[in-house]
Amino acid sequence: MDFPDRDDVAGLLESRPLPSFARVRYEPSTDALADPPSRARSELDRLALEDLAAGATIAVGVGSRGIHAIDGIVAEVVSGLDERGFEPVIVPAMGSHGGATSEGQREILETLGITETNMGVPIDARMDTERVAEVEVGGTRTPVYVASAALEADAVLVVNRIKPHTNFSGRLESGLCKMIAVGLGKQQGAGAFHSTAIRRGYVPTIEALVDAIRESVPLVGGIALVENFHEETARVEAIPAPDLERREPELLERAKEEMATLPVDNVDLLVVDELGKEISGAGMDTNVIGRYRVLNAPDPDRPSIDLIYARGLTEATKGNGNGIGLADVTRRAAVEQLDLRKTYANALTSGSLAKARLPVVAPDDEMALRITLNALGDYDPEDARIVWIENTTDLVELRVSEALLPEIADAVTVVGRETVAFEEGSASFEQA
Repeated sequence: MDFPDRDDVAGLLESRPLPSFARVRYEPSTDALADPPSRARSELDRLALEDLAAGATIAVGVGSRGIHAIDGIVAEVVSGLDERGFEPVIVPAMGSHGGATSEGQREILETLGITETNMGVPIDARMDTERVAEVEVGGTRTPVYVASAALEADAVLVVNRIKPHTNFSGRLESGLCKMIAVGLGKQQGAGAFHSTAIRRGYVPTIEALVDAIRESVPLVGGIALVENFHEETARVEAIPAPDLERREPELLERAKEEMATLPVDNVDLLVVDELGKEISGAGMDTNVIGRYRVLNAPDPDRPSIDLIYARGLTEATKGNGNGIGLADVTRRAAVEQLDLRKTYANALTSGSLAKARLPVVAPDDEMALRITLNALGDYDPEDARIVWIENTTDLVELRVSEALLPEIADAVTVVGRETVAFEEGSASFEQA
């Protein structure tokens, strides 16, 4: 596809000056565990493992990206299971991620540092599933699928972070229950889940599926992780299978209190250097940008961001640009990074089609910023509320336009003053 070049775009847009920026550090006080992997190993004692026979195989479901120390945590979990006389096997529990292929899911685990060599146990990445039940959610009958690799084990536990979800809000969001209901179902199960959840609601669908899976699968529970603002592990807790729906909402509330957010709620333009699946399931954390763009799920009340310019993809996302559709403008360099097969596999399975749409594609940074500033209408660089971040996870250091400083002065520390310069259309910051 041929996108307009600079000559095509420049003549349509008035040149507008950018404001000067302050580079600031934003570091709310937080707590963190000194040794999350060791805590995960010791937490295994809280699960009903004593009921299992010696030599029992235990499927350990993992696969969410962007989790602090996940390789060390999983290594200690499988080592702890081995020490107790069991035979652990790692099962990717990530729905359709990795292009909905076993090779793709192994590749994702490898990027997390989770390999057979590193973990010392086998990885069963088959995409095969079995239908174990059918549930009714709001009058809709929904089949329940579970990975064959999990069903063939004598017991199943999952390891995942509990955090606000990127598509919806409720008492259960991203965490152990969703991994059990969706991740363990592979592409087939994830597709069935999202088809019902979009129409009947995410939380009741999760609850119905978890209850059915618990009746059909030897589920012992999971290891829940909660992270702080700095994406460090703040809590590790084993939750036995019968207690999942009771305990997980309590940990979710703590995760919401700890999660990374912008220091300001009302923004004219947010510039995001990179998006990717290891940053958020939606490429950009929707709770940071204030956009879900999901049917039957209203966007968060805050923050309120008028326009978003997404500059590119991370290397680790391997071309999966799911979430680029949450931006209003991107640039040609980002589009050239896209692997549409992976992006579409993610969007089609989740039913969140908006996240795979292409925003307006500018030839470069200079034209992208000119497009967004013109789109703001009555733009004045002295009053412009612009925030520039690396991604929606790394929010300790960011840049804000000078107009925002009085509002956030008590929450941030100014470490420099900068202006934006362009070289052949590419933006960089220079000391003011």
